[in-house]
Formats: sequence, C-alpha cells, structure tokens
Amino acid sequence: MAKRPLLYVGLMSGTSADGIDAVLIEVTQTPKPFGVRLVNHVHTPFSRALQGTIHRISREGRVDEICELNFELGRRFGAVANRLLKVAMIPSSSVRAIGSHGQTIHHLPKGRRGSTLQIGEAAVIAEMTGIRVVSNFRVADMAAGGQGAPLVPFADWILFRHPKEHRIIQNLGGIGNLTFLPAGGGLESVTAFDTGPANMVIDGLVRRFTSNRATFDRNGRIGRTGTISVELLFQLKRHPFFRKAPPKTTGREMFGDEFTERLIAMGTSLGLAPSDMVATATALTAWSIAEAYRRFVFPSAASNSAFRVVLGGGGAKNSFLRKLLAMELGGLAQVGTHEDHGINSNAKEAMAFAALAHAHLNLIPGNLPQVTGARHSMVLGKLTASR
Repeated sequence: MAKRPLLYVGLMSGTSADGIDAVLIEVTQTPKPFGVRLVNHVHTPFSRALQGTIHRISREGRVDEICELNFELGRRFGAVANRLLKVAMIPSSSVRAIGSHGQTIHHLPKGRRGSTLQIGEAAVIAEMTGIRVVSNFRVADMAAGGQGAPLVPFADWILFRHPKEHRIIQNLGGIGNLTFLPAGGGLESVTAFDTGPANMVIDGLVRRFTSNRATFDRNGRIGRTGTISVELLFQLKRHPFFRKAPPKTTGREMFGDEFTERLIAMGTSLGLAPSDMVATATALTAWSIAEAYRRFVFPSAASNSAFRVVLGGGGAKNSFLRKLLAMELGGLAQVGTHEDHGINSNAKEAMAFAALAHAHLNLIPGNLPQVTGARHSMVLGKLTASR
C-alpha cells in the first residue's frame, strides 16, 4: 500500500430513496487495518416523482421497469460522482475506485433462500466517470449464508472505536440499525443488527396525510403536535421482529406501505388524528431502539464502562424523536450525534462503501460473520473496469 493517502468515492442511496449521497475519502495505512478521513460530501435529492417510482417498483415493478431503472440510476450515480469531483477539484485519474452501494429494490434475508437486489448499473458509472467501480457488496455475504446486512459496522469500527467507552452507533435512516462497539474491542467483538423502522413509517404517514406535498416530518413538527396513543402503540409493539434475536435485518418488505396502511386503519378505528398517528409512529421508533438496547446490548456489555449513543441519518435531525429516545433510555447512556465526532451523519454510509471498495481492492474481508450470520468472512463486492 502506498504511504500517501489514497482517494476513493462512495455512493449511497438508502431505503427512503430520497437522493444520492456522494463522498470523497482519504484512506491511510494507519491505524490498522486502515484509516479513513472525509474530504468532501455532496447530496443530490431525487425528485418526488422518481422517489415514488423507486418505491412503486420496489413493491411491484415489472422486469422491464427494473431493467430501465437500473440504467437510469446508474446515470444518476455517475452524474453525482462527477459533480463531487468537480466540487472537490479532483481529477478522476486521482481516484483509485468508486464504491457504489446502489439502490435496494428488494431484500429477502431468509437463510439459504436469501436474496437481495441493488440497482444502479456499475458499468454506466464507470463509463461516465472513467473510474473503476466496486458494487454489489451484499451478495457475497448472502452466498455464504449471511443476511447481506448490515455492512456498515466494518466502517463504524474503523471510525468510532474507543479504548474505554462502549459506543452504540445508531443509524436513523428509513430503517434503524445499530452497531455496538464494546470498549477496547476488536472487529470480532462488534455486534450489529436492524432495530426496526426509523423514518420509514413516519415518512409514509406524512406522505399519505399530505398527499405527497411533504415527504418527512421536518424536525418532528407534526409528531410534536399530536398525542401518543398508548393503545395503538401497544398493538404496534407486538410485531414479532422486535423480539427476534440478532442477527436480523428488515426493510420495506416488513415496515413499508402495507404496515403503514394497517397503522392508519387501526388509528382511524381508534379515532386518532393524523398528528396522533405520526406521534405514535415516532414513539414506536424510539421504543424499538431502546428495547433493542435493553434486550440485546446492555446485558452483554461489561458494566465498568460508560455507554455513548451516536445518532446518524436523517432521523437524527428530528428533535421530537431524539427527545423520546432520551426519555426511553433515561440515564443509561449519553446521546449525541455523528457531528459531535466531526463526521457528517449524512455522509457516513457513503463513507462506509468507499471504505469497502478499498477493502475489496486489498482483499480485506468486509463482512462480520457474527453480525450477518455468514458462515465465514468474505471480501465483498464486484469490480467493474473503467475505460
């Protein structure tokens, strides 16, 4: 490995399908296995029409629609990568590779029959940028019996590990997921899994109640005006996912539009206002995260170290959600954000896939079998050459 820092681009669009985050990172050979520093980050939102198309195709897309969307998103990813390099004033020849997560269309983490599909054609990205692309990161883990997720814990450990403090890195995207980094622990000590819906149900309710005029509850303004329904929340808490032990992952298939419509039907039968349902969905997110900690994190941790929760993703900007989570946790953990550690929370997942591109080129396994359930470690991703 060269002693000078190596440049990589990372591209990410999450389950909310709100747009593309692109990052430029520097990779250094210290500390081991390598170090990562964010150089630049840009976000390009999707139009509401494209977001709606992605959601619809994820539910019921025809083969021809998926085929066309694969190339269209490839062009979108390639254009955002070029924009990033222009903003950073970096020539494409200086970038070692692009790591592109793509857009998840379907994820079915069911043992030997498990499968997953992310689209955003890598060959199109490579052609548009002149940079080789590492993509399709999840399939190797699933081929080895894993759930193909979560994969970000590898980067969480590189970025956030601490010698004396237990840290829970909590992502609040469409789906909530955590990475638990025990104080002073190595990669083999990391625990990670999905906690359930973060913004997905809240966003779905807001889109439904505003006829798509709004796509999320900005800063929790709608939820804060409602009243949390104890009865509805009790029913929602009965979902079996919350009791299932890790490793576990979930997505739009479990907490997407069908779940949201059932919530609306239950809320309507209870006479709840839209703001009450948004408040209750926000309370469900806060409870499910804290319940995951109580069930699967706190009991396994050494008691002589303090806990710190580091929030990231769009939900970290929802002050109502943060307030409810702090109330759920009481004094069990200090709660902060990625920004408190000098990392833009919107950039972190794209950083993870840029780091996984470096791992791929250096034959460093990027999955954590104890996290995904895979039979063994795997080098993740597929390499597409550039022009």
